Amino acid sequence: MNCCILARMSGKAQYHRIIFGLKVKQLRQAKGLSFADLADKTGVSVSYLNEIEKGKKYPKDNKVAALSQALGIPVEELTSGELDKSLEPVAELLQSNFLNELPLDLFGIDLAKVVEIIASAPARVGAFISTLLEISRNYALKEENFYFSALRSYLELHNNYFPELEKQVADFCQQHQIPDTRPLPGDTLKKLLETQFDYQIIDNGLDAYRELQHLRSVFVPKTRQLLLSSRLSSMQRAFQLGKELGFNVLNIRERANTSSLLRANTFEEVLNHSRATYFSGALLIPREAFLADITQFFQYPKWDGDAFLSIMKKYDASPEMFYHRLTNIAPAFFGLDQLFFLRFVQNPTTDQYEVDRELHLSRRHHPHGNALLEHYCRRWVALSLLHDLNALQQEGKAVDTIVRAQRSRFIGTDDEYLCFTIARPAYPAPNRNVSVTLGFLVNEALQDKIRFWNDPAIQLRDVNQTCERCALTNCAERAAPPVIVEKREQMRQVQHCLNGILGN
Repeated sequence: MNCCILARMSGKAQYHRIIFGLKVKQLRQAKGLSFADLADKTGVSVSYLNEIEKGKKYPKDNKVAALSQALGIPVEELTSGELDKSLEPVAELLQSNFLNELPLDLFGIDLAKVVEIIASAPARVGAFISTLLEISRNYALKEENFYFSALRSYLELHNNYFPELEKQVADFCQQHQIPDTRPLPGDTLKKLLETQFDYQIIDNGLDAYRELQHLRSVFVPKTRQLLLSSRLSSMQRAFQLGKELGFNVLNIRERANTSSLLRANTFEEVLNHSRATYFSGALLIPREAFLADITQFFQYPKWDGDAFLSIMKKYDASPEMFYHRLTNIAPAFFGLDQLFFLRFVQNPTTDQYEVDRELHLSRRHHPHGNALLEHYCRRWVALSLLHDLNALQQEGKAVDTIVRAQRSRFIGTDDEYLCFTIARPAYPAPNRNVSVTLGFLVNEALQDKIRFWNDPAIQLRDVNQTCERCALTNCAERAAPPVIVEKREQMRQVQHCLNGILGN
């Protein structure tokens, strides 16, 4: 690379240190010098040289001059930021800001260590990195895709349970003498925002803005006004107020001012939105009471959908909030850490389905979002329940929420999941339906904790990822031919024929 990357890295001192350290290391090794040899020639201690090469320290001018003389290179060239051709992939990686968009420190990963690994085998690793960058450019991957993917990985790493946030919620409730009874009235939260954090709540504040009707709230920092949509249900209003309390109690400054993230500017903003959301959920659905309710429900001898929904209604929670809280509690207190959460959005007029929210704990499970133009398996309870909801709507029946359980056995694997699905009309989009599914891997932990897991009333079905990838021949729900399976079989036959000709 024949350009000075330092000019493009203003404000990125860490990158400057990393590149300088890589150059010192490369030149030292090229001259066959050990750390001790270079220390003798420069008067710089071995430990400090080690810190320099790792990109953790940048020496003062006099030490730079000493290094320059010992390594036989002009100061200007040593500090120019230009790297040897073998390290061009590293320079391109740093220049692209690719690594800077990933919150490596959140996962305990040192950026300098990542670069050191890449630099140790630049030809091989560099080619891989260059491929990633090319894919990123060709497919126009956006920064926020990295942010949300990183957030999901962060939540999965912690089993979506954060004791420090739980404690802050409990301390806040105790400090302000918030009663244990639920649902928690929205006006209680409104009063706390007004008296403790100088908010002005405008309940119909978004009605005058036609372009913002899809939003639930907008916070105006200058006036400390919270503009709410007048179309919010009581649960949605309480959740928005709880989230604002979260931003303030957690002392969050870097945040979005809209109820949902229209565009993620930084990962910190995405993470903070998630923390405030967690705070609101834990405030509206207290851990101890919810834990007692779920413990009792899991001990029922038979699956009871009405009882399941009654827990959700007790807290005046949406299905999403209810399931989010379950993903907090189930791994931490029941040992059910093998689970997935999926939210499907359906357009009934086109029979199209899209996964717009997803979480996997402990490992990536079989049902997951598919960006390919394929047809999700209609045998999933997530989709079959949406189909039934639409059928009821076509009959003119007003349906709020329906629930179903299913044991889903994935074809070609030993994995079986106990799935709980809730379907409802979407809000505020009247032309959409939504289903949320929580699936627990059927293992010894589940069989021990959920008494009704093998209730005969729970349907057992063989399922797959998509129709295109499923070899099932007697599937009445098939929405597309198994073209991927057919191509694989065709290739198998071609390979078999070639083996015969070649004598393999």
